[in-house]
Amino acid sequence: MSDPWDVLVPGDVDAVVATVTGLDEQRRRQLGAELVAHVRQRRDNWWTHDEATALAVAAVGCLPTAAKAAELLGRRSVFLRSADAAPVIGVARQRGVTWLADLARRLADQADPSESWGFVADLLTAEGAPPPTGDRVVEGWVATSAWPRERLRTLPLLERLRADPFLDAMVPRLFEVDGIGARMPFTDFRAPEEMGMPGALARLAGEGRLARTALLDGCVGRLLRGDRPAALRPFVALHVLLAPTAAEIGERRSAYLRLLADAPTTVATLAQKALRGLDDVGFEALLDASRAVLARPDRTLVRAQLSWLDQLARRHRDRAGEVAAVLSTGTAHPVGDISERAGALAARHGHRATPPVVTAPVGDELPPPSPVAPAPAPITDPDELAEEIVAGTTRSAMVLERILDAVVRLAGKDRQRLDAALAPVLHREPGRFGGGGHPWDPCCLCGLIGDVLHAAAAPLAADVRRDRWAAPLAAWPDTVLGPATQDPPPPVDPRVPTPQRLLRARLAEIGSLVSAPYPGLLAAPTLANGALEPIALLERLVRLGDQAPWSTDLTQALLRLPAVVDEPLAARAAELRTPAGDRLAAWLRGGGLPRPTHRVVTVRRRLPHDWKRHGLPPQRTHVELAPPEGFVDPLGLLTVPPPADTWHGDWVAFWPAALPGYRGLVAAHVLPTVAKGADHDASGGAAVLPLLAEGTGDGGPALDLTLAYGLGSRHEADQVAALDALLMLATTGDLDAPAVGAHLGTLAADGAFPLSRVLRPLRDAAGAGAALTVWRLLAAALPAVLATSPAPRGTPDVLGLAAETAGATGLRIEVPGLADVVARGGANRLVGEARRLSAVLDR
Repeated sequence: MSDPWDVLVPGDVDAVVATVTGLDEQRRRQLGAELVAHVRQRRDNWWTHDEATALAVAAVGCLPTAAKAAELLGRRSVFLRSADAAPVIGVARQRGVTWLADLARRLADQADPSESWGFVADLLTAEGAPPPTGDRVVEGWVATSAWPRERLRTLPLLERLRADPFLDAMVPRLFEVDGIGARMPFTDFRAPEEMGMPGALARLAGEGRLARTALLDGCVGRLLRGDRPAALRPFVALHVLLAPTAAEIGERRSAYLRLLADAPTTVATLAQKALRGLDDVGFEALLDASRAVLARPDRTLVRAQLSWLDQLARRHRDRAGEVAAVLSTGTAHPVGDISERAGALAARHGHRATPPVVTAPVGDELPPPSPVAPAPAPITDPDELAEEIVAGTTRSAMVLERILDAVVRLAGKDRQRLDAALAPVLHREPGRFGGGGHPWDPCCLCGLIGDVLHAAAAPLAADVRRDRWAAPLAAWPDTVLGPATQDPPPPVDPRVPTPQRLLRARLAEIGSLVSAPYPGLLAAPTLANGALEPIALLERLVRLGDQAPWSTDLTQALLRLPAVVDEPLAARAAELRTPAGDRLAAWLRGGGLPRPTHRVVTVRRRLPHDWKRHGLPPQRTHVELAPPEGFVDPLGLLTVPPPADTWHGDWVAFWPAALPGYRGLVAAHVLPTVAKGADHDASGGAAVLPLLAEGTGDGGPALDLTLAYGLGSRHEADQVAALDALLMLATTGDLDAPAVGAHLGTLAADGAFPLSRVLRPLRDAAGAGAALTVWRLLAAALPAVLATSPAPRGTPDVLGLAAETAGATGLRIEVPGLADVVARGGANRLVGEARRLSAVLDR
């Protein structure tokens, strides 16, 4: 027997109309049930154009309620934008359906409004029903206005809105829905001379079709509530097109004063122009608003406000002193010429500035450093382990360490309970925990983590996956460091940096050995930065007894110890008289890894066909590491070669916890990833910097250069991470501000990143109490910047920040090249800011 609904797929609307016409109630219910089953079975079908129309006709013709019809037509696979409502309305009339308006309202709430509004609007119009005005419905109405259905595309937006039956209901909501402005059409391809929806609304107000007062009130109210700049842009344009009169502005004077003080720059400028056209704004109110305006960073807005206050003082000479007091607040503005202009105007109108008091240099005002927090308590229950795994195994290095330690300990205690807890998790998400290698990311740990979890839950799984452990283990030899030998290094994938090879080898070792009892990982951190206290490792070796430790586990444990000599503890370790105890004793006596040699190099790409360095910027400064003479580096920890076009993404955040006492080593390895956020505008690379700052050990040039690249990152989140790292290092006294500044100045002068990017993080650092650090950093950065012709974009602002911090700290540092810029003369801002800094240093 053929399916009566096979006519849906070819979109035979007439056949569907014939099918649902003249049915008795029993046959209608039967066809309705078959319709729902038919649609559910055809999961691979997208209902568009005639198919969508046919489905809507069938739903209205057979289903018993609006709720049932909306459930079917509101599916994500149904696109009602291209559906024709006419046959649907006809079938509803023939059947005597009374719930068509209810169906329209339900579809407006359920379906994507940008796709369904045209169809919904036709149903509402046919029923003469008012439209719903929820946020999503208004978004759908705006989206359809921007890109109407095909039959309306020949009409300009103005004509479409003029004939829209829902215009009066929707327009007031335009000013209430957050973010709607970003969706409003700003141009009309049928009438390019019009300004999209703002222009159409203004024209309709001029014709009397819309109330002008309501539009103006709506505009001002929306601007007062605020939104993203892109979402406010159409309302600013509408306000300009409405061209409010002085009387209308006067009635809303308090609102415009609020906008002038607090709104985004474009809106504040609009309010300033509107208010300056009034004869009387209100003396006290204007002075109050001006205090806020003069503290804003917007140069054009502040200059205009200074001019306005100057005119105000001239008109009200009896109160010029009050105006001068407000003008004097502008002398604190970070832009030099604005500060000087404010001071000159304040003096002209009678303000007498207090001469600066010369004091002894002051240092940073940062809180004392906080001790490193202890590591989270170990997981002791299989169910807790399962919950932690579901939450995410790669959220952070410490989360992964806690999971791995629990897997090893619980597998040795109660494998049956462990299997019962993990099996549902592993089976529920086979894609996440299926194991195996990543198709394009050789650094990915996800497959190895999945293999470890399967091996821990079921011992037979370890045998199945044994071949997967071979490559990571082969790339990590048993020895750590020692005298130079003739043994060739193991073959490694150059795309996988050494810290990541260590993580992969540890996972492979755990997966291959987890079936054997083991009391717990020796390398489990005791501190939140990944560090391991030496006494804790000694106690774990005592508990291990004569049992041989896992090789990579012990290596990682040693690498997590503080890089200092500890002879008393070394003696206690030697008393164990085990190979592991002897290895720990030798490590403690040697003070950890030796210090590698550093070499700062600039790698240049030979354009245009340097395929070896394809993908790198024209040049990148890098730190090469090499082991000290007489030592071999089989692990590659002390060896960092010239950079290649590699991106290790979020995995670099795991490396500081693997080497918490060797900041310089980790910095050299993560430098290419952080640098890519500055010279390639990648995002997320600098997130590792706060983790790096939490570690210990000498950072050296690698840390200085990495932090300089982080400050020049393109994205705000990366700049914030670099700022956090800078403040953490300054707090502990581990920041070499002049070295970071010298690298920053050279990078900006060479065009690695725009100098203007460093302003926000450095200004925030000064505001957080690190003014001296910022001044020392900028004093070292400026010589390279000032020697560049033309000066990099943002140089005047950097000079202004240098003047602020130098004045706040009272420390005089000679800046080579500053006197040469001052000697050029002229009225440009670069010379003005250089003169301002020079004046501060000459006090």
